[in-house]
Amino acid sequence: MSWVAGETDRLWEFARASVHPDGGFAWLDDEGRPELDRPVELWITCRMTHVFALAHLAGRPYAAELVDHGIAALTGRMRDAVHGGWWAQVGPDGPVTRDKTAYEHAFVVLAASSAAAAGRPGASELLADALDVVDRHFWDDEAGMVVEQWDESWTELDDYRGVNANMHSVEALLAAADVTGDTVLRERAARIVTTVVHGFARDHQWRLAEHYDGHWRPLLDYNRDQPAHPFRPYGATIGHWFEWSRLTLGLRATLGADAPDWMLEDAVALFDAGVREGWAVDGAAGFVYTIDWDGKPVVRQRMHWVVTEALAAASTLGQVTGDPAYAVCEQVWWTYAEQYLVDQARGSWHHELDPANHPAASTWGGKPDVYHAVQATLVPRLPVSPSFATALREGLSRPV
Repeated sequence: MSWVAGETDRLWEFARASVHPDGGFAWLDDEGRPELDRPVELWITCRMTHVFALAHLAGRPYAAELVDHGIAALTGRMRDAVHGGWWAQVGPDGPVTRDKTAYEHAFVVLAASSAAAAGRPGASELLADALDVVDRHFWDDEAGMVVEQWDESWTELDDYRGVNANMHSVEALLAAADVTGDTVLRERAARIVTTVVHGFARDHQWRLAEHYDGHWRPLLDYNRDQPAHPFRPYGATIGHWFEWSRLTLGLRATLGADAPDWMLEDAVALFDAGVREGWAVDGAAGFVYTIDWDGKPVVRQRMHWVVTEALAAASTLGQVTGDPAYAVCEQVWWTYAEQYLVDQARGSWHHELDPANHPAASTWGGKPDVYHAVQATLVPRLPVSPSFATALREGLSRPV
Protein backbone atom coordinates (compact mmCIF):
# COMPACT_ATOMS: atom_id res chain seq x y z
CA MET A 1 0.00 0.00 0.00
CA SER A 2 2.99 2.32 -0.15
CA TRP A 3 1.70 3.82 -3.39
CA VAL A 4 -1.61 4.96 -1.86
CA ALA A 5 -0.30 8.25 -0.44
CA GLY A 6 1.10 9.24 -3.82
CA GLU A 7 -2.19 8.31 -5.44
CA THR A 8 -3.93 11.17 -3.66
CA ASP A 9 -1.70 13.71 -5.38
CA ARG A 10 -2.07 11.95 -8.71
CA LEU A 11 -5.85 12.25 -8.41
CA TRP A 12 -5.69 15.91 -7.41
CA GLU A 13 -3.41 16.66 -10.36
CA PHE A 14 -5.79 14.89 -12.75
CA ALA A 15 -8.74 16.86 -11.41
CA ARG A 16 -7.11 20.25 -12.03
CA ALA A 17 -8.13 20.07 -15.69
CA SER A 18 -11.82 20.15 -14.75
CA VAL A 19 -12.01 23.94 -14.38
CA HIS A 20 -14.80 25.19 -16.64
CA PRO A 21 -14.09 28.61 -18.14
CA ASP A 22 -17.71 29.70 -17.62
CA GLY A 23 -17.71 28.68 -13.95
CA GLY A 24 -17.86 25.47 -11.99
CA PHE A 25 -16.13 22.21 -12.84
CA ALA A 26 -16.59 20.19 -16.01
CA TRP A 27 -17.12 16.49 -16.58
CA LEU A 28 -13.77 14.92 -17.57
CA ASP A 29 -13.44 12.31 -20.30
CA ASP A 30 -11.21 9.22 -20.19
CA GLU A 31 -8.17 11.28 -21.15
CA GLY A 32 -8.85 13.89 -18.50
CA ARG A 33 -10.13 16.51 -20.95
CA PRO A 34 -13.05 18.71 -19.85
CA GLU A 35 -16.23 18.10 -21.84
CA LEU A 36 -17.18 21.74 -22.22
CA ASP A 37 -20.21 21.01 -24.38
CA ARG A 38 -21.93 19.24 -21.47
CA PRO A 39 -23.87 21.17 -18.84
CA VAL A 40 -22.00 21.89 -15.63
CA GLU A 41 -23.29 19.50 -12.97
CA LEU A 42 -23.89 20.79 -9.45
CA TRP A 43 -22.75 17.53 -7.84
CA ILE A 44 -19.47 17.58 -9.76
CA THR A 45 -18.80 21.23 -8.97
CA CYS A 46 -19.45 20.58 -5.28
CA ARG A 47 -17.38 17.41 -5.12
CA MET A 48 -14.44 19.06 -6.87
CA THR A 49 -14.66 22.10 -4.59
CA HIS A 50 -14.59 19.70 -1.63
CA VAL A 51 -11.57 17.72 -2.82
CA PHE A 52 -9.63 20.86 -3.73
CA ALA A 53 -10.36 22.22 -0.26
CA LEU A 54 -8.79 19.03 1.09
CA ALA A 55 -5.82 19.59 -1.20
CA HIS A 56 -5.45 23.14 0.08
CA LEU A 57 -5.60 21.93 3.68
CA ALA A 58 -2.93 19.37 2.80
CA GLY A 59 -0.67 22.20 1.66
CA ARG A 60 -0.95 21.98 -2.13
CA PRO A 61 -0.14 25.50 -3.40
CA TYR A 62 -2.33 25.34 -6.50
CA ALA A 63 -5.53 24.39 -4.67
CA ALA A 64 -6.69 27.67 -3.09
CA GLU A 65 -7.67 29.26 -6.39
CA LEU A 66 -9.54 26.10 -7.38
CA VAL A 67 -11.58 26.21 -4.18
CA ASP A 68 -12.33 29.87 -4.84
CA HIS A 69 -13.39 28.98 -8.40
CA GLY A 70 -15.88 26.52 -6.96
CA ILE A 71 -17.22 29.01 -4.42
CA ALA A 72 -17.69 31.58 -7.18
CA ALA A 73 -19.83 29.14 -9.16
CA LEU A 74 -21.90 28.17 -6.10
CA THR A 75 -22.56 31.79 -5.20
CA GLY A 76 -22.97 32.82 -8.83
CA ARG A 77 -24.09 30.98 -11.95
CA MET A 78 -25.32 27.83 -10.18
CA ARG A 79 -27.42 29.56 -7.53
CA ASP A 80 -31.07 30.48 -8.08
CA ALA A 81 -31.06 34.13 -7.06
CA VAL A 82 -34.86 34.36 -7.32
CA HIS A 83 -36.12 31.35 -5.41
CA GLY A 84 -33.01 30.26 -3.54
CA GLY A 85 -31.20 26.96 -3.71
CA TRP A 86 -29.06 25.66 -6.55
CA TRP A 87 -29.60 24.48 -10.11
CA ALA A 88 -28.70 20.84 -10.71
CA GLN A 89 -27.34 21.59 -14.21
CA VAL A 90 -26.31 24.85 -15.85
CA GLY A 91 -25.48 25.47 -19.50
CA PRO A 92 -24.39 28.53 -21.48
CA ASP A 93 -27.92 29.94 -21.42
CA GLY A 94 -28.73 29.24 -17.79
CA PRO A 95 -30.28 26.32 -15.89
CA VAL A 96 -30.87 23.10 -17.79
CA THR A 97 -32.62 21.24 -14.97
CA ARG A 98 -34.87 23.36 -12.77
CA ASP A 99 -35.99 20.83 -10.15
CA LYS A 100 -34.05 20.98 -6.91
CA THR A 101 -32.99 17.78 -5.19
CA ALA A 102 -31.62 16.91 -1.76
CA TYR A 103 -28.76 14.86 -3.23
CA GLU A 104 -27.14 17.86 -4.91
CA HIS A 105 -27.90 20.22 -2.04
CA ALA A 106 -26.18 17.87 0.40
CA PHE A 107 -23.03 18.29 -1.68
CA VAL A 108 -23.38 22.07 -1.54
CA VAL A 109 -23.27 21.78 2.26
CA LEU A 110 -20.25 19.45 2.06
CA ALA A 111 -18.35 21.71 -0.35
CA ALA A 112 -19.10 24.81 1.71
CA SER A 113 -18.09 23.04 4.93
CA SER A 114 -14.74 21.95 3.53
CA ALA A 115 -14.08 25.36 2.00
CA ALA A 116 -14.96 27.01 5.32
CA ALA A 117 -12.62 24.67 7.17
CA ALA A 118 -9.97 25.73 4.67
CA GLY A 119 -10.66 29.38 5.48
CA ARG A 120 -11.57 30.44 1.96
CA PRO A 121 -13.35 33.79 1.46
CA GLY A 122 -17.12 33.53 1.18
CA ALA A 123 -17.25 29.90 2.30
CA SER A 124 -18.82 30.51 5.70
CA GLU A 125 -21.56 32.63 4.13
CA LEU A 126 -22.16 29.93 1.50
CA LEU A 127 -22.41 27.30 4.24
CA ALA A 128 -24.94 29.37 6.20
CA ASP A 129 -27.02 29.81 3.04
CA ALA A 130 -26.88 26.09 2.19
CA LEU A 131 -27.84 25.02 5.71
CA ASP A 132 -30.75 27.45 5.68
CA VAL A 133 -32.05 26.02 2.38
CA VAL A 134 -31.77 22.46 3.67
CA ASP A 135 -33.50 23.42 6.92
CA ARG A 136 -36.39 25.24 5.24
CA HIS A 137 -37.02 22.94 2.29
CA PHE A 138 -35.51 19.48 2.72
CA TRP A 139 -35.51 18.62 6.40
CA ASP A 140 -38.69 16.79 7.47
CA ASP A 141 -38.62 16.97 11.25
CA GLU A 142 -41.54 14.60 11.70
CA ALA A 143 -39.82 11.84 9.73
CA GLY A 144 -36.32 12.74 10.88
CA MET A 145 -35.20 12.49 7.25
CA VAL A 146 -34.72 14.72 4.20
CA VAL A 147 -37.28 14.82 1.42
CA GLU A 148 -36.05 14.40 -2.13
CA GLN A 149 -37.18 16.78 -4.84
CA TRP A 150 -38.94 20.14 -5.26
CA ASP A 151 -39.86 22.15 -8.31
CA GLU A 152 -38.10 25.40 -9.14
CA SER A 153 -40.12 27.64 -6.83
CA TRP A 154 -40.35 25.22 -3.90
CA THR A 155 -44.12 24.88 -4.30
CA GLU A 156 -44.50 21.24 -5.40
CA LEU A 157 -42.82 18.38 -3.54
CA ASP A 158 -42.32 15.12 -5.41
CA ASP A 159 -43.71 11.99 -3.72
CA TYR A 160 -40.44 10.05 -4.10
CA ARG A 161 -38.15 9.64 -1.09
CA GLY A 162 -34.58 8.37 -1.41
CA VAL A 163 -32.04 6.87 0.95
CA ASN A 164 -29.06 7.99 -1.18
CA ALA A 165 -29.83 11.67 -0.58
CA ASN A 166 -30.17 10.98 3.14
CA MET A 167 -26.83 9.18 3.21
CA HIS A 168 -25.00 12.13 1.70
CA SER A 169 -26.96 14.45 3.98
CA VAL A 170 -25.46 12.58 6.95
CA GLU A 171 -21.99 13.11 5.48
CA ALA A 172 -22.70 16.81 4.93
CA LEU A 173 -24.35 17.40 8.31
CA LEU A 174 -21.42 15.85 10.17
CA ALA A 175 -18.93 17.93 8.18
CA ALA A 176 -20.93 21.09 8.82
CA ALA A 177 -21.27 20.29 12.52
CA ASP A 178 -17.49 19.96 12.79
CA VAL A 179 -17.05 23.41 11.25
CA THR A 180 -19.88 25.25 12.98
CA GLY A 181 -20.12 23.40 16.29
CA ASP A 182 -23.91 23.21 15.82
CA THR A 183 -25.11 20.18 17.79
CA VAL A 184 -28.50 20.23 16.03
CA LEU A 185 -26.77 19.13 12.84
CA ARG A 186 -25.29 16.10 14.63
CA GLU A 187 -28.68 15.29 16.12
CA ARG A 188 -30.23 15.30 12.65
CA ALA A 189 -27.49 13.07 11.30
CA ALA A 190 -28.15 10.69 14.20
CA ARG A 191 -31.88 10.61 13.45
CA ILE A 192 -31.23 9.70 9.83
CA VAL A 193 -28.72 6.99 10.71
CA THR A 194 -31.04 5.52 13.32
CA THR A 195 -33.93 5.34 10.86
CA VAL A 196 -31.96 3.98 7.92
CA VAL A 197 -29.33 1.74 9.50
CA HIS A 198 -31.02 0.56 12.68
CA GLY A 199 -34.43 0.52 10.99
CA PHE A 200 -34.64 0.03 7.24
CA ALA A 201 -31.41 -1.92 6.77
CA ARG A 202 -31.87 -4.18 9.78
CA ASP A 203 -35.51 -4.84 8.82
CA HIS A 204 -34.42 -6.07 5.36
CA GLN A 205 -31.59 -8.31 6.67
CA TRP A 206 -29.14 -5.56 5.57
CA ARG A 207 -30.41 -5.54 1.96
CA LEU A 208 -31.19 -1.87 2.27
CA ALA A 209 -34.07 -0.61 0.14
CA GLU A 210 -33.13 2.66 -1.56
CA HIS A 211 -36.48 3.94 -2.84
CA TYR A 212 -39.62 4.94 -0.92
CA ASP A 213 -42.89 6.78 -1.40
CA GLY A 214 -43.95 9.92 0.44
CA HIS A 215 -44.94 7.91 3.51
CA TRP A 216 -41.59 6.08 3.61
CA ARG A 217 -43.01 2.81 2.33
CA PRO A 218 -40.39 0.88 0.31
CA LEU A 219 -40.79 0.74 -3.48
CA LEU A 220 -39.03 -2.56 -4.11
CA ASP A 221 -39.72 -2.60 -7.87
CA TYR A 222 -38.65 1.00 -8.46
CA ASN A 223 -36.64 1.37 -11.70
CA ARG A 224 -36.81 -2.36 -12.44
CA ASP A 225 -36.70 -1.29 -16.09
CA GLN A 226 -33.58 0.85 -15.43
CA PRO A 227 -31.50 -1.48 -13.28
CA ALA A 228 -28.20 0.31 -13.97
CA HIS A 229 -29.44 3.84 -13.26
CA PRO A 230 -26.42 5.84 -11.99
CA PHE A 231 -28.27 7.37 -9.03
CA ARG A 232 -31.48 5.37 -8.56
CA PRO A 233 -30.80 1.77 -9.59
CA TYR A 234 -33.25 -1.07 -9.03
CA GLY A 235 -32.60 -3.38 -6.09
CA ALA A 236 -30.05 -3.05 -3.31
CA THR A 237 -26.86 -1.08 -3.93
CA ILE A 238 -23.85 -2.84 -2.40
CA GLY A 239 -21.58 0.21 -2.24
CA HIS A 240 -24.02 2.15 -0.10
CA TRP A 241 -23.85 -0.49 2.64
CA PHE A 242 -20.16 0.31 3.01
CA GLU A 243 -20.82 4.05 3.02
CA TRP A 244 -23.47 3.68 5.71
CA SER A 245 -21.09 1.52 7.73
CA ARG A 246 -18.36 4.18 7.65
CA LEU A 247 -20.74 7.06 8.33
CA THR A 248 -22.30 5.22 11.26
CA LEU A 249 -18.84 4.77 12.76
CA GLY A 250 -18.03 8.43 12.17
CA LEU A 251 -21.22 9.44 13.97
CA ARG A 252 -20.43 6.98 16.76
CA ALA A 253 -17.01 8.54 17.26
CA THR A 254 -18.55 12.01 17.30
CA LEU A 255 -21.13 11.01 19.92
CA GLY A 256 -18.49 9.38 22.11
CA ALA A 257 -19.89 7.90 25.32
CA ASP A 258 -23.42 8.83 24.22
CA ALA A 259 -23.28 6.52 21.19
CA PRO A 260 -25.61 3.50 21.46
CA ASP A 261 -24.09 0.01 21.31
CA TRP A 262 -25.96 -0.88 18.13
CA MET A 263 -23.90 1.53 16.04
CA LEU A 264 -20.81 -0.67 16.02
CA GLU A 265 -22.86 -3.85 15.70
CA ASP A 266 -24.83 -2.51 12.74
CA ALA A 267 -21.75 -1.06 11.03
CA VAL A 268 -20.08 -4.48 11.22
CA ALA A 269 -23.23 -6.20 9.95
CA LEU A 270 -23.54 -3.87 6.96
CA PHE A 271 -19.89 -4.38 6.07
CA ASP A 272 -20.13 -8.15 6.39
CA ALA A 273 -23.26 -8.23 4.22
CA GLY A 274 -21.57 -6.12 1.55
CA VAL A 275 -18.62 -8.49 1.37
CA ARG A 276 -20.78 -11.61 1.49
CA GLU A 277 -23.28 -10.51 -1.15
CA GLY A 278 -21.14 -8.23 -3.31
CA TRP A 279 -17.53 -9.41 -3.61
CA ALA A 280 -16.75 -11.90 -6.40
CA VAL A 281 -20.23 -13.44 -6.14
CA ASP A 282 -20.29 -14.20 -9.87
CA GLY A 283 -16.89 -15.88 -10.06
CA ALA A 284 -14.76 -12.85 -10.92
CA ALA A 285 -12.95 -10.39 -8.68
CA GLY A 286 -14.72 -7.14 -7.90
CA PHE A 287 -17.98 -5.95 -6.39
CA VAL A 288 -21.22 -6.19 -8.33
CA TYR A 289 -23.20 -2.95 -8.50
CA THR A 290 -26.63 -4.21 -7.37
CA ILE A 291 -28.46 -7.32 -6.17
CA ASP A 292 -32.15 -8.28 -6.04
CA TRP A 293 -34.17 -9.05 -2.93
CA ASP A 294 -33.04 -12.69 -2.99
CA GLY A 295 -29.39 -11.62 -3.01
CA LYS A 296 -28.78 -12.45 -6.67
CA PRO A 297 -26.65 -10.06 -8.76
CA VAL A 298 -28.63 -7.73 -11.04
CA VAL A 299 -26.05 -5.32 -12.49
CA ARG A 300 -22.69 -7.05 -12.54
CA GLN A 301 -20.68 -4.03 -13.70
CA ARG A 302 -17.83 -3.12 -11.36
CA MET A 303 -18.17 0.55 -10.37
CA HIS A 304 -15.03 2.15 -9.02
CA TRP A 305 -16.84 3.96 -6.23
CA VAL A 306 -18.03 0.70 -4.68
CA VAL A 307 -14.43 -0.46 -4.15
CA THR A 308 -13.41 2.91 -2.73
CA GLU A 309 -16.23 2.81 -0.18
CA ALA A 310 -15.40 -0.78 0.75
CA LEU A 311 -11.80 0.29 1.33
CA ALA A 312 -12.86 3.26 3.43
CA ALA A 313 -15.20 1.13 5.54
CA ALA A 314 -12.56 -1.57 6.07
CA SER A 315 -9.99 1.00 7.16
CA THR A 316 -12.46 2.64 9.53
CA LEU A 317 -13.53 -0.68 11.07
CA GLY A 318 -9.88 -1.62 11.45
CA GLN A 319 -9.23 1.58 13.39
CA VAL A 320 -12.28 1.09 15.59
CA THR A 321 -11.98 -2.63 16.36
CA GLY A 322 -8.29 -3.39 15.93
CA ASP A 323 -9.29 -6.58 14.10
CA PRO A 324 -6.51 -7.45 11.58
CA ALA A 325 -9.07 -9.08 9.26
CA TYR A 326 -10.01 -5.64 7.99
CA ALA A 327 -6.41 -4.94 6.99
CA VAL A 328 -6.49 -8.15 4.94
CA CYS A 329 -9.59 -6.86 3.15
CA GLU A 330 -7.85 -3.57 2.46
CA GLN A 331 -4.81 -5.33 1.01
CA VAL A 332 -6.95 -7.45 -1.31
CA TRP A 333 -9.02 -4.51 -2.53
CA TRP A 334 -6.10 -2.12 -2.96
CA THR A 335 -4.37 -4.80 -5.03
CA TYR A 336 -7.54 -5.17 -7.10
CA ALA A 337 -7.82 -1.40 -7.56
CA GLU A 338 -4.19 -1.08 -8.60
CA GLN A 339 -4.53 -3.91 -11.12
CA TYR A 340 -7.88 -3.04 -12.68
CA LEU A 341 -9.13 0.42 -11.76
CA VAL A 342 -6.16 2.79 -11.54
CA ASP A 343 -5.43 4.15 -15.01
CA GLN A 344 -1.66 4.47 -14.88
CA ALA A 345 -1.40 5.76 -18.44
CA ARG A 346 -4.05 8.48 -18.51
CA GLY A 347 -4.68 9.26 -14.85
CA SER A 348 -7.47 8.84 -12.32
CA TRP A 349 -9.50 5.61 -12.09
CA HIS A 350 -11.74 3.86 -14.57
CA HIS A 351 -15.20 4.65 -13.28
CA GLU A 352 -16.72 1.40 -14.55
CA LEU A 353 -15.54 -2.08 -15.50
CA ASP A 354 -17.50 -4.87 -17.12
CA PRO A 355 -17.98 -8.20 -15.27
CA ALA A 356 -14.63 -9.39 -16.69
CA ASN A 357 -12.92 -6.27 -15.28
CA HIS A 358 -12.37 -4.53 -18.60
CA PRO A 359 -13.04 -0.77 -18.86
CA ALA A 360 -16.66 -0.08 -19.77
CA ALA A 361 -19.04 2.87 -20.05
CA SER A 362 -22.60 1.57 -20.00
CA THR A 363 -23.46 3.69 -16.92
CA TRP A 364 -20.44 5.98 -16.40
CA GLY A 365 -18.69 7.48 -19.39
CA GLY A 366 -15.39 9.21 -18.77
CA LYS A 367 -13.99 10.10 -15.35
CA PRO A 368 -16.40 12.74 -14.02
CA ASP A 369 -14.82 13.40 -10.63
CA VAL A 370 -12.29 12.13 -8.08
CA TYR A 371 -14.32 12.45 -4.87
CA HIS A 372 -14.66 8.75 -3.95
CA ALA A 373 -11.09 7.80 -4.84
CA VAL A 374 -9.49 10.76 -3.07
CA GLN A 375 -11.41 10.03 0.11
CA ALA A 376 -10.44 6.35 -0.02
CA THR A 377 -6.77 7.32 -0.09
CA LEU A 378 -7.19 9.71 2.85
CA VAL A 379 -9.19 7.49 5.22
CA PRO A 380 -6.17 5.35 6.26
CA ARG A 381 -4.33 8.52 7.29
CA LEU A 382 -7.08 10.24 9.27
CA PRO A 383 -9.01 9.51 12.47
CA VAL A 384 -12.59 8.23 12.35
CA SER A 385 -13.76 11.66 13.49
CA PRO A 386 -13.77 14.61 12.79
CA SER A 387 -14.59 14.79 9.10
CA PHE A 388 -11.93 15.03 6.38
CA ALA A 389 -11.50 18.80 6.17
CA THR A 390 -11.54 19.42 9.90
CA ALA A 391 -9.08 16.58 10.52
CA LEU A 392 -6.67 18.01 7.95
CA ARG A 393 -7.07 21.52 9.33
CA GLU A 394 -6.21 20.24 12.81
CA GLY A 395 -3.12 18.41 11.56
CA LEU A 396 -4.40 14.94 12.40
CA SER A 397 -3.03 13.21 9.30
CA ARG A 398 -0.57 10.36 9.85
CA PRO A 399 1.58 8.24 7.49
CA VAL A 400 -0.01 5.24 5.77
